[in-house]
Amino acid sequence: MSMAPFHLAFPVTNLAAVREFYCSALRCDIGREGDRWIDFNFFGHQITAHLDGTAVHQPSRNQVDNKAVPARHFGVILDWNAWDELLARIKSYDIAFYIEPYTRFAGEAGEQRTFFIQDPSENFLEFKCFQDKSYIFRKE
Repeated sequence: MSMAPFHLAFPVTNLAAVREFYCSALRCDIGREGDRWIDFNFFGHQITAHLDGTAVHQPSRNQVDNKAVPARHFGVILDWNAWDELLARIKSYDIAFYIEPYTRFAGEAGEQRTFFIQDPSENFLEFKCFQDKSYIFRKE
């Protein structure tokens, strides 16, 4: 199944810090940009950071697998090895984990490895991988 790239716009409070984070730590290329926004190539998807001088609203949390998962977050599903490489890079940049890397739903149909971090504007990002990609939408 081929997937179309998605687009996501999100608020940030400091474009320079966000540029550094997404380009260096996550290795995103920059697309178009203006005085108050930047397009990033986020693993083949277009995300746009929009400058917003107000504090970013902190989302509520939902209990998932005994973790307080932020209700508002975005991320990407990576291949198994790419997830390991990104995890090593995140650690090398000394970025704090909001939720430490672990295996979620172990032994169940949706078994996956995941971790959460925050960008400099406190947006939550989740990175996950499945040993078997057929588990991405599998119910049982």
